[in-house]
Amino acid sequence: MAFLAMIALSPEVKAGNLKRITIKSDGERHEFNVEVMRKSHERARGLMHRDHLDQDAGMLFDFKRQLIARMWMRNTLIPLDMLFIHEDGEIINIAQNTVPYSQEILSSTSEVRYVLEINGGLSEKLGIKPGDQVELPKP
Repeated sequence: MAFLAMIALSPEVKAGNLKRITIKSDGERHEFNVEVMRKSHERARGLMHRDHLDQDAGMLFDFKRQLIARMWMRNTLIPLDMLFIHEDGEIINIAQNTVPYSQEILSSTSEVRYVLEINGGLSEKLGIKPGDQVELPKP
């Protein structure tokens, strides 16, 4: 319910952009409500200027093809974990507890199609690690 309240305050979120994904890690299933960013202007804005992200929420960037993903925290107010995900759903690497406002470039270690942003420190807390599998939404 709290996630829906955040969405109501975020006019840029469209109902079609909201999806539920699951991360499978060591027999556990972790579910997140995510906003899916597929267009370049959506990906460029990302979570900039937001001061809150619910614990079961996130943002999934779909680059529509495999590439070396490069991200930054410019104008991002909250620390995030960035999970770099191969098109088959495997987590390749994780940038943990990224620094708000940093312009340091954070990259995938190999080609990925997706980047999932969740609250900073949450991947460690839940035991999510490279090699874990993400059940991705249908395009």
